[in-house]
Amino acid sequence: MVRAAPRILVTGAGGFVGSVLLQRLSARLPADACIHAAGHAGDDGRIIALDLDVTDYGAVERAVISARPDAVMHLAAVSAFQMARNDPLRAWQVNLTGTLNLATAIMTHAPEALLVFAGTSEAYGDTFNRSTQPIDESAALLPRSLYAATKAAADIALGQMAHDGLNVVRFRPFNHTGPGQIESFVVPAFAAQIARIEAGLAAPVIEVGNLDAQRDFLDVRDVVSAYEAVLLDKPVSTGAVFNLSSGQPRRIGDILNQLLAMSTVGIEVRIDPARLRPNEVPVVAGDSSHARSILGWQPRLPWETTLEGVLEGFRRSSGTQRPS
Repeated sequence: MVRAAPRILVTGAGGFVGSVLLQRLSARLPADACIHAAGHAGDDGRIIALDLDVTDYGAVERAVISARPDAVMHLAAVSAFQMARNDPLRAWQVNLTGTLNLATAIMTHAPEALLVFAGTSEAYGDTFNRSTQPIDESAALLPRSLYAATKAAADIALGQMAHDGLNVVRFRPFNHTGPGQIESFVVPAFAAQIARIEAGLAAPVIEVGNLDAQRDFLDVRDVVSAYEAVLLDKPVSTGAVFNLSSGQPRRIGDILNQLLAMSTVGIEVRIDPARLRPNEVPVVAGDSSHARSILGWQPRLPWETTLEGVLEGFRRSSGTQRPS
């Protein structure tokens, strides 16, 4: 746990998760606290904008020296599956080398600072295919996709660096969504198409990939609450690892049906081969009892509320209103 008026450095602060985290931190931190936000425009107050390329060690080193952080939340990543697949070298540079750059700079210039790493449940990969039960943090990391491999490598590297003195906590959140997430992810991809159809901007046909896969979904605000707990509230042993999951896998087709039931128009569903992902894992479910025990964390937002929020966000951007 950091001091009452902490100095916090957030990478990837302008992204989907980072934006939610900044809102939460701003609401909780005292006026004399300071947030250095890489990738965010800043607010001319406690949030200080920081232009940072994590693949440039010199830039990372200067940022850590300038920020003098008590805690660092590392969110910067090539996080979309297709983006990583389209530019593998960039994905490795950002997700692995960028993480190593940050960890090394912290150990050198801010050795007391806490590094909180946002990993991914996708690092478990093929382990899901070997278990019929939700998996916990002791499960092997057997990534199947390039994105998952880059994040698993960073996760393992940080675990090793904890033995060398890095004060680090690693999270492995399962699928999370919410208002503001880009269309590269499945729930906003569905919601965006529905909103455009309702607005008369597209034909009443929604194109989808594999509908039979089952995933363990969370609301982004529940995920951020766990990050917030470690950054501000709960002293945690260095090297600790936490799954963040609901433990309840949801079929993608059922999620689509829920969103279609919220629509104001009739929509045809078509399979688009281009949206079918390779290296598919049929069922994903996680055990987050460790986070419940140590952090007092659990998902709190109803799934229906999450879906409504995502759809409403795209309705607003498409110029349509919530149906009465």
